Amino acid sequence: MGRTGATRKEPAGHKVREKIYSAAARVFARKGYATATIREIVKMAGVTKPALYYYFGSKEGVYKTILETGFRDFETRVNAVEKMKGCASVRLRRLCHELYSVSHEHLDAVRLMHSIYYGPPQGAPFFDFDGALFRFHDMVGKIVRQGVRSGEFRGNPEAMTLAVLGACNECIDLELVHPEMAVDGAGFGRVLDVVLRGMERMDGR
Repeated sequence: MGRTGATRKEPAGHKVREKIYSAAARVFARKGYATATIREIVKMAGVTKPALYYYFGSKEGVYKTILETGFRDFETRVNAVEKMKGCASVRLRRLCHELYSVSHEHLDAVRLMHSIYYGPPQGAPFFDFDGALFRFHDMVGKIVRQGVRSGEFRGNPEAMTLAVLGACNECIDLELVHPEMAVDGAGFGRVLDVVLRGMERMDGR
């Protein structure tokens, strides 16, 4: 009996935690960190304040969990691309699609990050946004330089890196601020096609 009871409690606890996490992500994304309140979060989640304190400790705790979860997912995907073999264009395309996918899956966290990183000070706890941003920038640059050395890409590596980053950022930003204009995964792939075709050598080597 005891084992059966414990098994039943685990999914319920996980469900409550996910409800708080999702509600907090939406509230933070809409209102920012400073003006968001625990009362609003638990009301949206349909739980009590003690439940939030139990699973996350505080408003700061749930805020950090939201950001850390997104960045941990991002880092896992970047590491997988880093270990890939093959031509630069395939690896670069995979890296960009991973960024687009993780941003789409953690859209409220991305919206929160933008409001904190680019907006006015909100009194939010420190979070190393630059670590992840530069990680992606450096990875794109590394693959582009490899493509130039192998003869797969032609042109200035810095300019090509910025072109790739610009395409990624624009497609993600559209989803954040103008979802009615957002591209889906296939549309994002077509944008990458245009950029990568311009980077490839005319003779195909």
